[in-house]
Parts: sequence; structure tokens; C-alpha cells
Amino acid sequence: MSRFFTTGSDSESESSLSGDEQVAKPVGGNFGKQPLILSEDEEDTKRVVRSAKDKRFEELTNLIKTIRNAMKIRDVTKCLEEFELLGKAYGKAKSIVDKEGVPRFYIRILADLEDYLNELWEDKEGKKKMNKNNAKALSTLRQKIRKYNRDYETQITSYRQNPEQSADEDDEKKSDDSEGSSSMDEDDDDGMGAAAFLKKKEGAGEGRGKFLKKIEDEDEEEEDSDDDEDWGSSDSESDSESDEDEGKYTSLASRFLKKTGTEEDKRVLEKKREEKAKKKQDRKSKRYEDDEDDNESGEWEKVKGGVPLVKEKPKMFAKGTEINHAVVVKKLNEILQARGKKGTDRAAQIELLQLLVGIAAENNLGVPIDVKIKFNIVASLYDYNPNLATYMKPEMWQKCLSCIDELMNILFEQPNIFIGENIAEDSENLSNNEQPYRVRGCILTLVERMDEEFTKIMQNTDPHSQEYVDHLKDEGRVCKIIDRVQNYLQDKGTTEEICRVYLRRILHTYYKFDYKAHQRQQGPAGDSKSEQDQAENEAEDSAVLMERLCKFIYARDRTDRIRTCAILCHIYHHALHDRWYQARDLMLMSHLQDNIQHADPPVQILYNRTMVQLGICAFRQGMIKDAHNALLDIQSSGRAKELLGQGLLMRSMQERNQEQEKIEKRRQVPFHMHINLELLECVYLVSAMLLEIPYMAAHEFDARRRMISKQFHHQLRVGERQPLLGPPESMREHVVAASKAMKMGDWKTCHRFIVNEKMNGKVWDLFPEADKVRSMLVRKIQEESLRTYLFTYSSVYDSISMEILSDMFELDLPTVHSIISKMIINEELMASLDQPTQTVVMHRTEPTSQQNLALQLAEKLGSLVENNERVFDQKQGIYGGYFRDQKDGYRKNEGGYLRRGGYRQQERQSNY
Repeated sequence: MSRFFTTGSDSESESSLSGDEQVAKPVGGNFGKQPLILSEDEEDTKRVVRSAKDKRFEELTNLIKTIRNAMKIRDVTKCLEEFELLGKAYGKAKSIVDKEGVPRFYIRILADLEDYLNELWEDKEGKKKMNKNNAKALSTLRQKIRKYNRDYETQITSYRQNPEQSADEDDEKKSDDSEGSSSMDEDDDDGMGAAAFLKKKEGAGEGRGKFLKKIEDEDEEEEDSDDDEDWGSSDSESDSESDEDEGKYTSLASRFLKKTGTEEDKRVLEKKREEKAKKKQDRKSKRYEDDEDDNESGEWEKVKGGVPLVKEKPKMFAKGTEINHAVVVKKLNEILQARGKKGTDRAAQIELLQLLVGIAAENNLGVPIDVKIKFNIVASLYDYNPNLATYMKPEMWQKCLSCIDELMNILFEQPNIFIGENIAEDSENLSNNEQPYRVRGCILTLVERMDEEFTKIMQNTDPHSQEYVDHLKDEGRVCKIIDRVQNYLQDKGTTEEICRVYLRRILHTYYKFDYKAHQRQQGPAGDSKSEQDQAENEAEDSAVLMERLCKFIYARDRTDRIRTCAILCHIYHHALHDRWYQARDLMLMSHLQDNIQHADPPVQILYNRTMVQLGICAFRQGMIKDAHNALLDIQSSGRAKELLGQGLLMRSMQERNQEQEKIEKRRQVPFHMHINLELLECVYLVSAMLLEIPYMAAHEFDARRRMISKQFHHQLRVGERQPLLGPPESMREHVVAASKAMKMGDWKTCHRFIVNEKMNGKVWDLFPEADKVRSMLVRKIQEESLRTYLFTYSSVYDSISMEILSDMFELDLPTVHSIISKMIINEELMASLDQPTQTVVMHRTEPTSQQNLALQLAEKLGSLVENNERVFDQKQGIYGGYFRDQKDGYRKNEGGYLRRGGYRQQERQSNY
């Protein structure tokens, strides 16, 4: 029903149309007591007139509330969206902000958001777990907030210095704004005076103080109830009092002014206050007495707030329980049943097992029960990280090593204890002294898992940090444990277990260069300075150790994988110590290259590492062609880093998903086992240069010449494309510059580019016998430069003295004679040797450049005719034609007569 149909005067309707829907009773008149009859819709919805400032600030506070909610749930994407909206809303409120100043709550959210983002940014583990959208939003929002906060640096600094004061000022400002707007409305509607407004403001201040006050105990709730009893009354009483008061006051303002109480009223209030204080004191004394009674009973203890309570150790057994083998085994099984379940505290489980060891030792239950519990402790340490990718924490790792050491000490001290995986739990003997003790467990499995954990720790540690060096020191301890297990299993283990532990020993030995053995090979060692040096000199050579371990595996192993790994490690060790012929023969006899593609990825990585080491060994021995062939597959792929297990290449996400990337990271070789990739590439490029440059000079005009090394040609093309040729800086530029010098027959310049201080520091000094390698390189450069010179300039000479060639290339005369003789025998050089005069006489069969071009044209025409005949025969359905018996068109001989030595007589008669 509309308000215009209600009974009442005009003044009532006007007052009801005011901004506040509360109906005010006019002073005097009989119509004020009749209530207005309003419809339900009009009673529910109240019209509120708000200023533009309130509207803008409310919009800002709502956005800030949304941002804070998003911060709580770590939704950075939502924070970014709301922050952009907040900036736009603040831009709309710019005119109000210019008048009133920047609101404190706005400064607070800017400071808090920046601190929150910095905290997220520093949390590296949390960043890894973020999804892609959140991580992207984090970096974007961090940049935006840092840029945005530059305009408010002073306000943010003051807020951070005293955040509580800023909060108080903000609350005061908000209360002033809300009270100011409400007072304006009430003044317009009801004619409220200034005294009532001031009274409200005081009440608001008291309310804020009450909110910030710290609550000490629960008595305040009871005091509030007492206050309600003192001050409060029923609704009917308040209504009657208001009706009675209407006649007392002549104006509305006088009704709301502060009243001055009489002396009697003051005395009554004072009496009530005394009674309340007395009641409060009685309650406190009663509570204190109760606490003392509890303390006397010994159940409760009063402590100061903030002091952490010391946790008592969990009680393993009930009081008075007889501790025997059966009880301990039962408790052990109870603890192990919780293993792997969701919500199980793994650290607490390890503590319980260690406590159980102590209890067993206190009650003298014997060594076998200790062995059984220690097996389970080590297994629990391995299970502490449920994820395969994560590695053990340093304290857990040290615990694991100590526990395995203790276990090995017990097994060596007690030879009558037999352990094995095949021992069932029912057939275990932990207490009967008359029979041998039998405990279920496998020490080899624990040691293999320990070795894998060590590899994982090395993979996940920064290789350039001191932490990596500290972890690497543990390898000596790991090798010692493996050695002890090997000695134990040689007496009590099966052949299969011995092969497995031998392989672990091989894997920790094959990649290490034995400097002591190398020094003994060089000459007498002399007097050692310390006993440790003497012991190391007298110790078994790594070559003898590898030979003994690998031969046992070759003879006894029944699994192909262990034998394959042993062969590859043996070849690697031979190659590392310059035993080229043994390494080459072992590789060829094993025939691993035929079926290695069917092996699992870790074995393939080991094969690639072995082939690379074989190639480097061949290079050190001066076998340039063998070195190039061994390194060709790895270097030509362009993925040497990935194939050697030394890192992942950046590929598109389509080729490798996140799960595959995790698997490949677990296959990576630890940094201390890496092969230097720059040294590898340099060895390959220098080998390719020594083979390719003479070949290019010999087949300069051959249209069908093949490439020996595509990568080397690529580097040459890159060098030719450079517009400005400066002095070489990188290793590749040095090799390219040396190749250009060798092409001209200038061996000294070539030598200067290959062997210099920069190249020595990067590559050559990394070899064990660097001087021997450098002298080999100089000799090879001289020999290949001589061959290149003869190929390039043979058409210029009628004859040339070998003595002159010997002086030019600083080679002795027999070497020059040998090189030229080989070239003549292989028909690479059309010449003959005149022994009395020691000269090389050139045969004038070399075609001129015009003849070479004519021969190339004839060859191209022949191939064109052949293709034309093939197309014609295919259309006719017959293919038999003129060229069916000829492999290379009109040329029956592979070399053709474009070879540098001139064309032979039988090729002159070719019909084309």
C-alpha cells in the first residue's frame, strides 16, 4: 500500500519522504503516536543518500578486499586482474584524492602487496610448484607494483615505519566520514544539534579503543552481562519511558543533550560499581585457589605464556611390560605397517625405530634384533622423500651413511649372522643361540640405493658451489662402504651379488685418472714425503683392479646389462690412460656397436662417453683418422651435450613434456664426471682440418667430391661470411684461421693459430701429457701442409728438390721422401722421384683450368642424357637402355678423370 493512503497529517508524509526512512515523532500533536503503514518493499529497501567520496572509496575498499582474499589463497592471476581494476578506480577518484589526500588504506594495500610479491619471488621452491599462469602473473605484477609504488615512496615508507599509527588514523578518518555523512542527513531530517553529534563521536572513539584493547581473561563477558543488568531494561520499559519523556522536553535537541544527574543517582551508581568490583575480585581468588588445588594433584602445571613445552618421548610399551624378542618384533611390525600410508610422519617413524634400537640394547636382546631394526631404519631413511626426483637432505644422508657403517661393523664382528632376501620372516632366527642367526635383509640392495642417492645429491647440487665440493668429499666414504660390502660378499654372497657389487666398484673407478700409476710408468717415484704417499704407491693400480673385476664379470655374469656396462667402463679406462690398442681391440671384439641401439638410455649414454674418450685417446696417439671416425657420430648430430648426459637442449614443449624432462634429468651424469665439450669439439675440428684441407686441395675441380666433415665445412662457410676479419678469439675461429693458412701451404701460421697461449689454456693444457700432444700436432701440421702444398702447386713446377721441401717445412729428408712416395703410389700425385739428384719430377698430365671446365661440362651433359633416357624408358614401360650396366653414367671408374693426378688412358676412350 502506498504511503499516500495512510492516515496522518501532511507533516507526517513530508517527514516520511526524507532521505532517512526512520519516522520521527513531531513534538506536540496527537497524530505522532499513530504509526505509518508501509508496504513490505518499502520497509526492506532503504534509500541512502551518499556523497561521491563515499561511493569512490567504497569501490576502492571492495577491490582491496578482493585482492586480500586472492593473496590468502596465493592466486596471483586474480591479484593482477584486481590490481589493474584498482588502478582504474583510483584514476576515477583522482579529483577527490586531490582534495582529501591519498587514503591510508590505499597506501597500506600497495605496501602489503609489494611485500607479499617479494616474499613469493624469494620462495624458490614455491615458484617451482606454481602453474604457468601464476608464475607469469607474478613477474608481471611485481614489475607493475614496483613501477607504480615509485609515486608513493614517502607515504609507503612512513606506513612501514609505523603501521599501527597508520591504521588508527585510517579508522578515525573512516569513522569521521561515515559520521559526517550520517549527521548531515539527520540534521536535515530531525534537526539534531551539535551536542548529539559530539556525543556520537566520543562513543565512536570509545568503541575503537575497546576494539584495540587486549582482552586478558574471560571475565569481560560476565561484566558485560552485569552492565546489561544495571543499565538495561525491557522493551516495554523503554517505550514507556520514551512516552513519558515526550512531555518533559520542549525541543528535540534538549532531549538528546547530556543530563546532569542528582546526588542520589550518583550514590546509587557508585554503590553498583563497588558491588561489581567485589564480585570480580571474588571470582579471581576462587580461580586462583582452583589452580593451586590442581597443582597439588600433579596433573596441571602453570607455565608462562610463549615458552615452548618440551615434548615427552612417546611411550613404546606399557608400564610393566616384559620386553622380549616377540614384543619388540611385534612393535616393529606395528611401526612398519604405518609406512607409506597417507598422513604418516616419516621423521617420527625414524625416531621410533631408533628408540626401539635403544630399548632392545638396554634389555640385552642380542645383535640380530639390532641388525633387523637397523635394516628398517635405513629403508625408512630412503623412504623419507616419497618423490623420486627429490634428493636426501644432508642430515638424513649422514645418518644413512653412519647407519650402514654400523651395520657393516656388526656383520663383520658377528660372522654367525646370515642375511639374505630369500630368508622368509617365519624362518628368521633372532634369539636361538644354538643355531646360526638368520635375518631377512639384503645389504647389497641398501648399498646400491645409497649409491643412487649419492648420484641424485650430486645431480641436484650447484656444481660451482662449495656445497658440491663438500658433497664430493663423501665419495671416499661411499667407495669405502662399497669396498667393505665387496669383501663381505666375496665370502658369503652369491655369484650374482658379487657381479653387482663389482659393477658398483667399477662405476666409481673407470672415469678417474690414476696419477700415481702414471708417475710410476714415467720413471722411479723416489722417496715419498709421507706414509700416505707410500701407501698409495704400494696400493693396487687401477688398471690391475679394473682388469680383475671386469674379467670376473665377463666369465661369471649371466645378465647382458652388467657385462655390457663392464666392457664399456673397461674400454673407457684403457682410453683414459692412453692404452689405445687394448681399448680399440676390446671395442671391436665386443661388437657393441651393432646392437647398442637396443640398450636402455643410461647404457647408451655410457657407450657415447666411451666412444668420445676413445676418439680423444686416438688423437693423443696421433691416429687422426681414427679419432675423426670415433667422434663423427657424436659431433655431427649437434647434440653432444645431450648424448653424453651432460645437460638438456632447449627444445619445443611438443617434443618433450614435463614428465619426460624429469626422467631425462635423472639420467644426467654428475658434473665431476663430465667430459669437456670445448676440448671435444676442438679435437674433432682439428682432426677434420688435417683430413679435409689436403682432400679439398686434391679434388679442387671435382664436381662430385664428398665432404669428410659437414660441421667443419659449416665453420668454414661461417668464417667466409664475416664481413670484417679480425684476429681470432674463440676456439672455432682459431681453427678456421689455421685451415686457411694450411690451404696456402703456410704451416708456420697454421701452427701459430693452433698452438698459442689462448688455445693452451682452453684445450691443450687439459691433457695429462700436454707437451707430447703439442709436439705431435706440430708434426702433423707440417706433414699435411706439405701434402697440401704439393697438391695446390704441382702444376706450377716441372721439378722440385726434396731438400728445398725439407727446409720449407722443417722436416727431415727421409720423412719428405716417405710422404712423396706414398702420394705417388696412391696415384694422388703424377710425378716420379729422381734418386741421384733427390728431386721430384712432375709429369705434365695435369689438365689446365679450361680442360677442367670442359670435363665438368661433359660430365653434366652425360648425366642430363642419362636422366632423359630414364624418363623416356619409363614412359615406354621398358628400362634397358644404354646406361643400364654403368653405375655412374658414362664413367665406369669411380675416380673419373677429374682426379688431381690427371686422366688415365682407358678413360680417354670412354664414348660419351
